[in-house]
Amino acid sequence: MVKDTEARPPSLEERDRGRGRMVILGGGESGLGAALLAKQQGYEVFLSDESSLKDVYRNELQTAEIEFEEGRHTEEKILNADEVMKSPGIAEKNELVKKIRAKGIEIISEIELAYRFKSNSRIIAVTGSNGKTTTTALTHHICQTAGLNCAMVGNIGYSFARQVVVNPKPLYVAEISSFQLDDIKTFRPDVAILTNITEDHLDRYEYNFENYIRSKFRITMNQTGDDYFIYNADDEITMKYLNQFEIKSNKLPVTMRNEVPNGAFIKDGDMYVRTGTDFVAMSVFDFALKGKHNQYNTMAACLAATTMEIRKDKIREAVQTFHSLEHRMEYVSTVRGVEFINDSKATNVNSTWYALESMEKPTILILGGVDKGNDYSLIKELVKEKVKAIICLGLDNRKIHEAFGQIVSPIVNTGGAREAVHAAFHFASKGDVVLLSPACASFDLFKNYEDRGNQFKQAVKEL
Repeated sequence: MVKDTEARPPSLEERDRGRGRMVILGGGESGLGAALLAKQQGYEVFLSDESSLKDVYRNELQTAEIEFEEGRHTEEKILNADEVMKSPGIAEKNELVKKIRAKGIEIISEIELAYRFKSNSRIIAVTGSNGKTTTTALTHHICQTAGLNCAMVGNIGYSFARQVVVNPKPLYVAEISSFQLDDIKTFRPDVAILTNITEDHLDRYEYNFENYIRSKFRITMNQTGDDYFIYNADDEITMKYLNQFEIKSNKLPVTMRNEVPNGAFIKDGDMYVRTGTDFVAMSVFDFALKGKHNQYNTMAACLAATTMEIRKDKIREAVQTFHSLEHRMEYVSTVRGVEFINDSKATNVNSTWYALESMEKPTILILGGVDKGNDYSLIKELVKEKVKAIICLGLDNRKIHEAFGQIVSPIVNTGGAREAVHAAFHFASKGDVVLLSPACASFDLFKNYEDRGNQFKQAVKEL
């Protein structure tokens, strides 16, 4: 059921009284979007980035006549803010952030700012350690297929704030990270999806898993009885903590273990989605996305769609026509009988677990990068069962050698995508798969996971 009630943002009079100096920390996509929106809404805006800005962002700031600095943070200009919008990439332990907190200046995230000015638009917000990008993209695809006027925002495409400035929509499907949720105050999605919770980004949460878990559950913080919360009932961590939070929204589980009266479940190869008296049913063999993990993602997206009152035939059509995303289990090429798959977006061990779980051929695994507190024991059994060689792609590979040295031979160190691809091809035989699924961040050798995936694909093309 689509709801009419909204958590009302402050009135124009209230907002005008409270509007003052907004400082934006960080000049990436979210920082730019926030600066443009704050300027449009009448704030005095100052953007500060300690690195250099991309040319396109610098030009946008100049065109919008927004004051900014790059290559430094001028403290006196930042600490006289009424409010600070902090980029999700800047950690709490940053010295400047500590000074802002000490002065009692409120820090918000870009999604909080966008929420204030979204008008009466609805929001489907997706978070989780794994599967959130795929679930967001599939949910958006279903909504588009049904003819809804919507935009995909957040960690995919435009920032939420930029979309509100440039091309506001009645519906936003947003991919949201724990870092963005850390600084929300009133942000309230009509539909919240939590795909799962596994150990990730522990370096940002004082290596305390519970801090990260609490951050994820913040997506439900402001929801009411008119809203929906979709979660994975088969995810051990989610279920362990579910009742520790006061969740007022309607809970809709997805599961493969039993039938549920409201939610989604898979039984005997068929998916059933129920919200209220109506239900959608279709065979999992018709899903465009393959693999058990994608069945969970598909159930979550279909549940979100039914809360938007999208017709069954449109949901079925969309699920059958969806294309998988770049850098997420993306087929690259088959070279002399060896298949290459780009899963560069797998930046944690759990993502790599899902990738290996779906492998049906002997696998050469390219692994490594910036370790975020990884526990490789999670994938040991799958590696033992499916992996015939490991190619390390990182500056420090000691943990990988320690974890798998007794169960896989060879384990080879490489210093770049081209070298890794050549080494993997050397150890592969016809009928094998070379899987780039690094389980690590990319920042030691690459700009980001996209750069890593693109260099991998280019190296495969050059074989």
